[in-house]
Amino acid sequence: MPQAASKTAPAQPKVGAPAQPKVGAPAQPKVGALIRARRRQLHMTLQELCSAAGISVGYLSQVERDHATPSLGTLAQIARSLDVGVDYFIATPNTEDGLTRSTERTRFAVDGSSIVYERIAADFAGNVLSSFVLHVPPGYRSETVSHEGEEILFILEGAITQRLDDKEMDLKVGDSLHFRGNQPHSWSNDTKETARLLWVGTLPMFRSRAERTALRTSGAEDTSNKVMEKKEKAR
Repeated sequence: MPQAASKTAPAQPKVGAPAQPKVGAPAQPKVGALIRARRRQLHMTLQELCSAAGISVGYLSQVERDHATPSLGTLAQIARSLDVGVDYFIATPNTEDGLTRSTERTRFAVDGSSIVYERIAADFAGNVLSSFVLHVPPGYRSETVSHEGEEILFILEGAITQRLDDKEMDLKVGDSLHFRGNQPHSWSNDTKETARLLWVGTLPMFRSRAERTALRTSGAEDTSNKVMEKKEKAR
């Protein structure tokens, strides 16, 4: 809930420290219940949704019962398979302008997740890239996923351990990693400090309602889905 303005002058950030974005914390429905309701609305089985989203039945079952919280990337895969945007499940800041200010970006999170996101990519018809600054707390460990597209990680603060196929690598401040999303991957923060990293990828996260409507009308989305189905069968 928004807080009333205080008459006390705001504390000044430490010199050299990154500016803190504004925090928005509206109450959100449980993600698992929303996924289950949407899946049933489309008469999809757990297996059908898992096959489309590239995740395991066991994991999706845990998510729907709110025993596990998907990362934003996994939630985007689930959302796409359910023909909705990520904003169907969580409230996310709408960024139409390509310019964002470090002191003005609103933080958000997937309900139940300890990761905090700052959205920095713009939202316009035809955009390909998604981009976020991630604040990853100590002890966090992601699920293992694979998907279309590619990803780039750049460590701004702290360190994370990235797993890619059968390789494990420690990434520290200034390190980066560029890889194909179809390689099974996961990562964790095994340190005692919060890590901050820049994530950029071509995994579709958001799509405006107008764009989804235009795609359905033109039949382009159906064509895209058929192409994806052929790719899945070919694997």
